[in-house]
Amino acid sequence: MDGIASLITIDRFSPVPLYFQVATTLEDLIESGQLPAGSRLDTEVTLADRLGLSRPTMRQAIQTLVDKGLVVRKRGVGTQVVHSAVRRKVELTSLDDDLRRANREPRTQVLAFSVAPAPEPIRAALHLEPGTEVFTIERLRFADDEPLALMHNHLPRAVAPGLTAAQLGERGLYQVLREHGVQLRIADQTIGARRATTAEARLLGEGRGAPLLTMQRTAYDHAGRAVEFGSHVYRADRYSFEVSLVAR
Repeated sequence: MDGIASLITIDRFSPVPLYFQVATTLEDLIESGQLPAGSRLDTEVTLADRLGLSRPTMRQAIQTLVDKGLVVRKRGVGTQVVHSAVRRKVELTSLDDDLRRANREPRTQVLAFSVAPAPEPIRAALHLEPGTEVFTIERLRFADDEPLALMHNHLPRAVAPGLTAAQLGERGLYQVLREHGVQLRIADQTIGARRATTAEARLLGEGRGAPLLTMQRTAYDHAGRAVEFGSHVYRADRYSFEVSLVAR
């Protein structure tokens, strides 16, 4: 046994299905970087033979990875690893922080940047007085040059009066806020899902109506002041939220 098959251990006495054991091991190898993007897997027949499994079992394992967006089947090429999905724990972190922790290179395209009095929905989300000026920002975020998220943010101008589009093109929003002396402490957040609009699909490189994860967040600083309201959409095949649950 050699190649990728040598990295896979099968427990035939485990109640865990064999295909799932293989799929989980391969997923771990992809997430750890041992199988980086661009790596090619042996054929299903070869892997099945080396692992002593049936071809349908191996096909099911590979299809599990295909469904998760971790590998793709290409005619004339075989099965190839693509970028692993970004998994984000539900914590008060920025996408920039999460991408760097996942060893993915973030990049930002600032699509819009303006200052104007906050409209009513934004005033309500940020608990602002009428006429308060806010930054309105739209950014397309990339992971290793692959579009991942479309982000809309609103911040009271007084929070970071020197904020510029150039800063946001170079660094993550929360990093820039930290540089302006803003210390985030808590946030109210809602996670959901919906289908992509035509414009969103075009920017994210998805098909019209593709599933997207959604996140809305109002973040507060150490003094309890609302400093940022964000409304974001993420590619569901490249991004997920993780939550730890505790029994009571």
